[in-house]
Formats: sequence, C-alpha cells, structure tokens
Amino acid sequence: MMLSTTVTVRQILEQKGTAAHAVAPTVSVLDALTLMAKQDIGSVLVIENERLVGIFTERDYARKLALKGLTSRDATVGDLMTPNVCTVTPTHTIEAVMNIMTENRFRHLPVVEHGRIAGIVTIGDVVKAVIDLQEKTINHLSNYIAGDLTT
Repeated sequence: MMLSTTVTVRQILEQKGTAAHAVAPTVSVLDALTLMAKQDIGSVLVIENERLVGIFTERDYARKLALKGLTSRDATVGDLMTPNVCTVTPTHTIEAVMNIMTENRFRHLPVVEHGRIAGIVTIGDVVKAVIDLQEKTINHLSNYIAGDLTT
C-alpha cells in the first residue's frame, strides 16, 4: 500500500466541518466577542454584501482596541478587523497552508471556493492534520518492518 503524504484543505474540512461564523463590519466588537466566546472560536469572518471584506480575531481585539482608544461596546468590527484577507482554496496542501500561516503570522485562514466561503482552517487544524499524518506514517512503517504489508 502506498501511504499518501499530501493532505489538502478539503480533507481537513471534511473532518472538521465547513462552519465559518461571520458578522457584518457594523456589528459591535462586544457582540462579535460574545459570538466568539459562545462558539469557542478565535475569529469571525467579516462579510458585507455577501463579500468577504475582513477577518476579526482575538489578536485584533487584544492589540488594537485600547491602542485606538476604543471600547468594546462602542467600537465596530470594521474598526478593528484585518482587511484584505489572505485566503486559501480546498486544493491547497497542508504544506502550503503552513507556509502561508508561518510567513504571515496568521492563525486563521478562510477557505474560498468559486467565490464563496467554504470554511476556515486554523493553526490547530493544521497541527492536528500533521500529527495524524505522522501517526499513519509511523504505523505504516512499523507494520512494514514487522512484515505485515496488508496495512
């Protein structure tokens, strides 16, 4: 058996699901944070007129709110979001996603297919996929060494 060493974003989304929470740029930061806490997520996509216009992350909140002299109740997501979002497609490999995340210091990447949001991948998803692949490789090699070529 040949062990596949390429994992794609599509495979990650098939395992974790395609849910991606979104808010409008006019939503208050407090409401966005409440949604994030309720869903136990670290970011929300920012959608305006059915178009991805930004991403709002815990890091945006932590680093920008006080520095801009704003409060969570008064600030909008549009005030703090990261615009010009980098995205990936379902065909991107995990290696490409890791490179994008590392080079740009991103923890969340929206997945876009045919102009529509197809999900979101996080650094945790990438780490899990790498660990799963390494476990499969170790099992495959252990079985090969033991002479069991059926796995």
